[in-house]
Amino acid sequence: MHHVDTVVIGAGVIGLAVARALALNGHETIILEAEDSFGTQTSSRNSEVIHAGIYYPPGSLKAQLCRDGRTQLYDYAQSRNIEFNACGKLLVATTEAELPKLEAIAENARLSGVHDLIRLSADEAHALEPEVTCVGGYLSPSTGIIDVHGFMLALLGDFENAGGTLVCGTPVVNWSIEANGFVLETGGADPMTLRARRVINAAGHGAPRLLQSLSTYVPPCPQYFAKGNYFSLSGRAPFKRLVYPMPEAAGLGVHATIDLSGRVRFGPDVEWVAHDQDLKVDPARAEVFAAAIRRYWPGLPDGALVPDYAGIRPKIHAPDQPMPDFRIEGPQSHGINGLINLLGIESPGMTSALALADHVAGMRFET
Repeated sequence: MHHVDTVVIGAGVIGLAVARALALNGHETIILEAEDSFGTQTSSRNSEVIHAGIYYPPGSLKAQLCRDGRTQLYDYAQSRNIEFNACGKLLVATTEAELPKLEAIAENARLSGVHDLIRLSADEAHALEPEVTCVGGYLSPSTGIIDVHGFMLALLGDFENAGGTLVCGTPVVNWSIEANGFVLETGGADPMTLRARRVINAAGHGAPRLLQSLSTYVPPCPQYFAKGNYFSLSGRAPFKRLVYPMPEAAGLGVHATIDLSGRVRFGPDVEWVAHDQDLKVDPARAEVFAAAIRRYWPGLPDGALVPDYAGIRPKIHAPDQPMPDFRIEGPQSHGINGLINLLGIESPGMTSALALADHVAGMRFET
């Protein structure tokens, strides 16, 4: 039986960041990843957007960690030569009725510590992005995009240089609590049994499922899945910046993003699904996308939307419930010494990763 100080379950961007922080603090750390490589789920199926932190409730973990994490992420990307583009984004109101919501978002951003938004008239927005139609908007200059895979590679390199070990193709199939920690049994091609003093459950979609097998964990964590579909644009790119409409109940609206090569794609939308591997994009959704896009870009050509990819948000709330904060649980909340759970870490998780990792590394592992 192998003995280790700390096991991190899950090698998405959050698991990698947390494991890196622990290893850099001198903790012997192993990452167990069920898939054959790191970052193959939510971490590689998103918009690659560095969020400014304008939408989240003031005082929430999402607001704090997004704001702090964004600053850390730009600094880290620059220091590690990770490709990024601080291109900025336009947040637009397309009707007079949407203007109060636009101003409410700007005030929320101010209360959350985001002070660089620039108010734009319709003419000023049009001057920045001539293809955009709106009645007013805000420019968020600190929003950007990043090579998420490059970010994860850098995190992994730091982790391994600090003595950490990533083991892929190794799902945790059973685990239990013992007097001085945990016993974890893994599957895969080379099953093993580990004893660990501490466990960080950063398994993304699989995190609530893992807790279901831990009989002493109460109350159970609910789990829902919201698919985000993306369509790419065929033809020339109409924008140099990201363009966001007013948010919807469970998402930020069908927005326009650009990748590091300048290619434009639209999404994600919000489609509640039954399981976390429902990743096929239905071409028929293009009609709904087109209607949403033409509210701020009337010039979208017919037939220009091509199904691209989809990702799954690991929701811990039902469609009719308000969106909760990040759920970062230590022993003080669940009573199990040595266990920290990272639940419902959806957007702005990637932006928040470095700050979230510091937060976890500073938590107490005992009641």
